[in-house]
Amino acid sequence: MKSPKPAEQLPLEFQHVSSSGRDDLLISDPLSAAVSVVDAWPNWPSPVVILAGPIGSGKTHLASIWRERSGAAEIRPLEGEGAEEMAAAGPVLFEDADRCGFDDRSLFHVINNVRQNGNTLLMTSRLWPMSWPVELPDLRSRLKAATVVEIGEPDDELLSQVIVKLFADRQLFVDDRLVAYMVARMERSLDAAQKVVDRLDRLALARGSRITRALAQEVLGQMAEGDSPDLGD
Repeated sequence: MKSPKPAEQLPLEFQHVSSSGRDDLLISDPLSAAVSVVDAWPNWPSPVVILAGPIGSGKTHLASIWRERSGAAEIRPLEGEGAEEMAAAGPVLFEDADRCGFDDRSLFHVINNVRQNGNTLLMTSRLWPMSWPVELPDLRSRLKAATVVEIGEPDDELLSQVIVKLFADRQLFVDDRLVAYMVARMERSLDAAQKVVDRLDRLALARGSRITRALAQEVLGQMAEGDSPDLGD
């Protein structure tokens, strides 16, 4: 096994936890409608709300805020998982509905139990529910009655705020011009912002350097090519 290059020492792997409470949520136009719905709970326009948006758009953060506020139980509507009973007992959360999969009849009964017992259901998805692989006509009808809130791609202002916040969570402060440079060249998602900041932080620690434009250019180039940052051999 080769030793790390003299100029680069591998940083210890500390697990970093970003602040994710309601007060930490950064709001801009792409998120405003979804935030308003979450904040309005339990006075929702319908008992079932679906947040639809791309990966890294903020759905998980909003779902976490809502779960803490409502005391919702996390469910997966599959036979034998107890989702229907939990939906009858109180608020429930079903995340990544389009990716995790569900049983049509189980989800249908979950929605019915929510409606009949005066509870609420929040679902998140990358796709609108009409694009879900639903075969049961009654379930498709229930989904049409849900309130669907679309979360758009983050704009420059939101991406800039998120990057500044992610660095601040690490007790790091970067120049506004560097943030603008990164925003203009990165993938437009909150997930990408998280990855850029994480890679920059780790690479700067490994090399014992400040976070500079040259370092950002290197990380962004590696991410565009699907590579990992060079932390030494």
